Amino acid sequence: MMKEPRKRKQLKPLGEPHSLPKKKSSAKPTKDPYPTYDPPTPDECRAVRDSLLALHGFPQEFAKYRRQRPSEDLPPDENGSSFSADGAPKPGPSEKDDSGGNLTEKETVLDGLVSTVLSQNTTELNSQRAFASLKSAFPTWENVLGADSKSIENAIRCGGLAPTKASCIKNLLSCLLERKGKLCLEYLRDFSVDEVKAELSLFKGIGPKTHDDFPVDTHVFEIAKALGWLPAVADRNKAYLHLNQRIPNKLKFDLNCLLYTHGKVCRRCIKKEGTQIKKELNDDSCPLLHHCRRS
Repeated sequence: MMKEPRKRKQLKPLGEPHSLPKKKSSAKPTKDPYPTYDPPTPDECRAVRDSLLALHGFPQEFAKYRRQRPSEDLPPDENGSSFSADGAPKPGPSEKDDSGGNLTEKETVLDGLVSTVLSQNTTELNSQRAFASLKSAFPTWENVLGADSKSIENAIRCGGLAPTKASCIKNLLSCLLERKGKLCLEYLRDFSVDEVKAELSLFKGIGPKTHDDFPVDTHVFEIAKALGWLPAVADRNKAYLHLNQRIPNKLKFDLNCLLYTHGKVCRRCIKKEGTQIKKELNDDSCPLLHHCRRS
């Protein structure tokens, strides 16, 4: 009898959604460095979120990102100016509805990832200037990939660490083109959080803290300590691990944006001098004083 020809394994085309490798992720489950330290509880997280939302409203600088996320249990805004009836932030000045009711100037996933790379170890203003300068010099990501590293460095120099960030961006684009056949990350919108983390970990230079659920910068770290959400001996790395384990996923984005914003304006909550915006708040106006755990 003649042997049946072996069927050749079908390969998925490049760029197909959910084309994640089936091998086990190298990322091990995150462990809480302080498993016996209970704070913060879900109720504490929600109470702090609601207090800061009542004080600041939802920060407009993050509104466009919030609008792209699934609807969550946001309380109604007192004056009705920050959120629409379905709980999503209303369009800001730079995000107007077109005649068809669609938001314009929607940021792509790749735009957001590169912006995050540029935001590391610098101020928000400088990172925004660096991204604007990069897009002005190279209108498309294909232009960036085809440019020499020195030209990219010059374009983003105002954001600091230009050689390191330029190398990271070039590596990201090269790897993306090689793996997917085009410079586009929109397929990640259909992924779960864990799938996004696994996918981004495959790109050189994109570490876990570039795509955190709940990133811990100086503002968030200092406020979390003041609230008693962290042991006194905690450093920022362990704070990140602990808070990402304790804070409910559905509260992470809003709470992080609000803590970051509050940390820039409240002298009571951070040790460093804030920005000029802090003048809008007086010393007795911080609502978080009522949420601090007493030792």
